Amino acid sequence: MTGPRPHPPARPPRGRQRASHSLDAVLAGAVALLDEAGVSALTLRALAARLGTGVGSIYWYVSSKDELLDRAIDHVLGSALTEIEAQPATADPIDDLRTMAVTLFDAIVDRPWLGGYFMRNTDVKGNSLRLYEKLGQQTLRLGLTPRQRFHAVSAVVGVVVGNAVDMGQEPPPEVLDGIVDREEFLGRYADTWRALDAREFPFVSEIVDEFAGHDDKEQFLAALELTLAGLRLQAGA
Repeated sequence: MTGPRPHPPARPPRGRQRASHSLDAVLAGAVALLDEAGVSALTLRALAARLGTGVGSIYWYVSSKDELLDRAIDHVLGSALTEIEAQPATADPIDDLRTMAVTLFDAIVDRPWLGGYFMRNTDVKGNSLRLYEKLGQQTLRLGLTPRQRFHAVSAVVGVVVGNAVDMGQEPPPEVLDGIVDREEFLGRYADTWRALDAREFPFVSEIVDEFAGHDDKEQFLAALELTLAGLRLQAGA
């Protein structure tokens, strides 16, 4: 399996300003804009201003915002793919799948904008497809049918991306502004839940203390473990 391959820059039409920055610098700037304010903040003009260059220089590499977004996504996922490919394989494909899933989760959790675009660019040159392939290859080491493999990888990706996007959401304004901390904010909900009639809400009453002090990463790992335990059971591994 080859490593991440950035799309080669297309030759611009005659008259475009020659690039004054490298492709890596352009993509790093695009990712920084996305990290700071999401997809809506990524424009060719904003990127040019950030890099201290003209918009024509950006056009040396991309022809539109959509292409810029695709390349930025591919750039980030390429780093995750490189890290995954560097991890040594073990005798247990499910253990390897767990390691890959956690690596991918860590790449997405601080970038909630990325979760919604994970499988956006799935052509043969895209790193999202290569990541999907790397996860799927672990299921080839298990006694599963093609449908079971497809469902298994879909379930793992769903747990990773869903939890990462949920955790990466911007905190409520009062937490963001430092008026209350996370524990106090969750505690308010917990107190409301504790006041509920336990006969009507037996489950909520049972788990309210767990909710009040839960760790988001631990919650993700538990969900991943449940998914992998089901896969192990299905594969008889």
